[in-house]
Amino acid sequence: MTTILYEDPIFALHHVPSGHLERAERVTAIQQRLAEQPFVLLKRGITMPAELDDILAVHTTHYAKRVRDSAPERGIVTLDGDTFLSPHSYDAALMAAGAACQAVADVFRGSNDSAFCIIRPPGHHASAARAMGFCIFNNAAIAARCAQRRFGAKRVAIVDWDVHHGNGTQEIFQDDPTVFYGSTHQMPLYPYTGYPTETGVGNIVNVALASGAKTEAFQEGFEHAILPAMDRFSPDLILISAGFDAHWRDPLGGLALTGDDFAWATGRLMEIADKHCAGRIVSLLEGGYDIEGLVESAAAHVTALMH
Repeated sequence: MTTILYEDPIFALHHVPSGHLERAERVTAIQQRLAEQPFVLLKRGITMPAELDDILAVHTTHYAKRVRDSAPERGIVTLDGDTFLSPHSYDAALMAAGAACQAVADVFRGSNDSAFCIIRPPGHHASAARAMGFCIFNNAAIAARCAQRRFGAKRVAIVDWDVHHGNGTQEIFQDDPTVFYGSTHQMPLYPYTGYPTETGVGNIVNVALASGAKTEAFQEGFEHAILPAMDRFSPDLILISAGFDAHWRDPLGGLALTGDDFAWATGRLMEIADKHCAGRIVSLLEGGYDIEGLVESAAAHVTALMH
């Protein structure tokens, strides 16, 4: 397997208020770990900002203009109660979406089998017209539309193992049978969506995990709900909303997973990818707010992608 990493200094320049958990150290710590063995030989992609057409394939024109026009020349402003803009935030959000689209291009052109994008701000809470939960543009949704619009993908699967349900991604695709969305998440927990009864047009699978859930419950959700549905869906591309805040150390969640659990899930998704879509997987960083747990999990995830 050949895996490419996407990273850029702009992601550390998206500033948030002091003490905020979605901070620049999240990406810099992962980058430092992936600069060590056994990751030093991994290819590094050149990240370019998303085109406006990529953003507007998912988000409304009004919302995209609001984000652009709200970015301050100095200081920090709010888009919603916990989502912030600083002078470089709009550029960082465009670059995050651009990395996702470039990674999609890589796997469809055969340059690489898989990609991991070390990006922020995260995306899966952002809906078509609203920022939410630290998220500005929905990177996974934009990547899915890039695959369909540019490379003719007929079916794209998004798997989200963040501890929080990706309500924005679900909302964007809940009426679209060409995109599958499968999520494991803690419930009840912000944003208080993602009930198993939320099935869209048969393209949504939600696995709700109780606080304290460990490996067994996580794997059961994958094996009995998400993986069989994905197999039937037969995707042309798998996208991963790779939030690592289901790790036992994380301060914003109550699940008890480890890096080994994310490595296991990665391997199972790679089996589906090998069967249906020539191994094509693009993984996008979402949550994960304890630095030690985040780095452990991201390294385990990328190790699995490499093998």
